[in-house]
Formats: sequence, structure tokens, C-alpha cells
Amino acid sequence: MSAMTAATTTRPDNPPKPATLAEEGRRLGLRMTLPTQILILFIAVFPLLMQIYISLTDWSPLDGVSWVQAYDSWNGFANFVDLIQDTRLWAALKRTFLVMIVCVPAQFFLALGLAVLFIDNFIGKRLFYSILLTPMMVVPSVAGYMFFMLFQSGGPINGLISGLTGFDVSIAWLSDPNLALIAVMIADVWQWTPLMFLILLAGLIGVPEDQLRAATLLGASWWQRFVTIMLPRIKIVIVIALAIRVVEIFKIFDTLYVMTGGGPGVATETISVYIYKITTQDLTWAYVAAIALFILITLSIVANMGLRRIARRS
Repeated sequence: MSAMTAATTTRPDNPPKPATLAEEGRRLGLRMTLPTQILILFIAVFPLLMQIYISLTDWSPLDGVSWVQAYDSWNGFANFVDLIQDTRLWAALKRTFLVMIVCVPAQFFLALGLAVLFIDNFIGKRLFYSILLTPMMVVPSVAGYMFFMLFQSGGPINGLISGLTGFDVSIAWLSDPNLALIAVMIADVWQWTPLMFLILLAGLIGVPEDQLRAATLLGASWWQRFVTIMLPRIKIVIVIALAIRVVEIFKIFDTLYVMTGGGPGVATETISVYIYKITTQDLTWAYVAAIALFILITLSIVANMGLRRIARRS
């Protein structure tokens, strides 16, 4: 009896509270996502740390040692000093910015005009919709070969110009340093305008129909409805579409490399082509890591500034 009394009196005064439903949900979520988090750690974080480590050395696969021993050729921030003085790098960045300044606005305005047309129903809409999205489905290297053939001296582009002008035109598009980049930009606009169109069309479809009807009843013209209702409603969608294409321009490679290989000379050498060349030809992997890290940080800062601006205005 005394033992039972002692056991009863030694029970804790504050027994642990049962976990709430929210706490159980968080624990379950952690257990379910832990494998994915570990995978992301090795896919993203580990290569990034490895890149930072190598960028601070002079390591190259020609050294004959593993990258783990790259500390033997430690040079601090010398690679970053070199990239500031690399005129070829800045020329490649300049061409990349030129492609961005020309292609992204062209894709945006073409896509916006097409998206406005596709809001309403018309005969053959599904057929035209499928045709319009076809370029986006083409493999970039295949698209590059298509435009490589189109822009040959005796190709269809010169044939079309000859037919329209009545003169025998034989322009060496891909061999002319002043025209090769124009051909590449035409190919990029052709292939990626459909992506911009798809994003903008999704945004326009989401504009509330009752607001458009109310504006119509109040006597607003189509242009007034477009400027005062549609565009403000898809502002965030527009920023997202532009941001996606700006980032993708920095990664343009397949189409460009198949068409020109970065030539003639370095006339079409964008930043991705330049990085590829010094990676495979010069094998200066530590310097490549420094360049890639510099571009990653720059684009991250620009993207973060854009997202912050969206968050403040939304």
C-alpha cells in the first residue's frame, strides 16, 4: 500500500503535453522532405562550394592531381583580378547584353501582340495555337542547324530576298562579322517568342472578365481597357517572363554554336561560348570557375532586386 502511495506521489506535476496537429504536420513534413533536402544539398550546395574552392586556386586537370589537392596551387583572388582585366571576357559579355537588349524586347512585343489576338475565339484557333508553339518544342541544336542552312549564301533567305527585290542576292550571313550575330538573334526570337507568348497569354486569360465588361459598359475603348485593366493585372507575369528570358539569354549556346561556333573570329562569341572554349581548349578550370561564380553572383543580385521590387508593388 505504501509502495502504491509513493508511486502515486512521485508522478511529475507537469506531464508533457501531447503534440498539436500543426507540430505533427511539421514533423511529418520534415521526415518526408528530408531525402529531397539531402539530394539538393549534394546537387546544388556541394558543387557551389567546390566551385568557390577551385576559383581560389590555379588548379587545372593538366596538373595531374585531384581537385581535392587544389590547395597546392592556392592563389587567393588572383583569378577574379584576371577576369577584370580580361578584354575578351568583357567583349563576350557585351555581345551577350546586345543579344539581350535586342531579343528580349522583340520577343516580348511579338508575344504580347499574339497573346492579345488569342484571347478571343476565332476559326482555326487550336491549329494556329499548335503551329505557334512548335518552335519552342524544337531541340535548340536542331533549330541551329535549320537556321544554319537557311542563312547559307545560296539558302532560302537569300532566295526570298532575291525574289522580293528582283536582284540576285548572295549575302554571306554567317561569314560576315557584322551580320552573323543578326542571324543568331533572328533564330533566338523565332524559337523563344512562343514561350513568352504562353506566359503572357496565361496572364491575360486570368484578368477578371467582369472588370472588362464594366469598363465596356462605361464606354471605355479597347485600348483603354488594355492599358488600364489588362496590363496592370499582368504586371507581375510580365516581369517574370522578362526575367526568365534575360537569364536564358546568358545561357544561349546550342543554337549559336551550331550556326557559327562563335565566329567568324569571335564576332558571335557570347559569354557561354567563351566559357565553353576556355574550358575545353585552354583547360583553365579554376579561371572558368571564377567567371561562372562572378556571373552567378551578378545575376542573383539583379534577380533579387527585381523580386524585391515586385514584392513591394504587389
